[in-house]
Amino acid sequence: MKSTNVVWQQGVIDRPKREKLLGQKGVCLWFTGLSGSGKSTLARLLESTLYRKGHLAYVLDGDNIRHGLNGDLGFSDADRKENIRRIGEVARLFVDAGMITVTAFISPFRGDRNTVRKMMQEGGFIEVYVRCSLEECEKRDVKGLYSRARKNEIDAFTGISSPYEAPLSPEITVDTERMSPEACVGHIMTYLKEKHITEGS
Repeated sequence: MKSTNVVWQQGVIDRPKREKLLGQKGVCLWFTGLSGSGKSTLARLLESTLYRKGHLAYVLDGDNIRHGLNGDLGFSDADRKENIRRIGEVARLFVDAGMITVTAFISPFRGDRNTVRKMMQEGGFIEVYVRCSLEECEKRDVKGLYSRARKNEIDAFTGISSPYEAPLSPEITVDTERMSPEACVGHIMTYLKEKHITEGS
């Protein structure tokens, strides 16, 4: 059932005022890539780097979200779609609060990522493609997920039994096979500075 008789309530303090207070622009950095590509590692390193430079950032991690908010969802195409929609709505609120919001989700379908992009104001959604070959991701396989998927012990596993649609024109691409985590984050930080998201950092 859909909510009815709902009207958006505008706050007394608007986003530009919050951004001025924080000394940054609220944006959503949407990390996407195969399992094992390095999304969570880069997201956490980026968060730490921003913190050291005096910026408020928060990571929305895939596993953490499924512990609570999306604990009722499975991994069917419909549930994956709803998973990303809910995360997008949360990210939109964080961005409105003036936070640099970093997400780390496989989010395998372009259409779902574009749905989140449309939720944000122009320039508020920054797609970060964490590029890494399937072969390398399988080598890393710290959770043993690929091995289980190859044995048909996990249904609809992205890259094995379910497709991954790589971004066609992401704002940022980092290649974790060829770049160190520090180099990847340095590349992202340069982008944020050039776009005046982190003034003076």
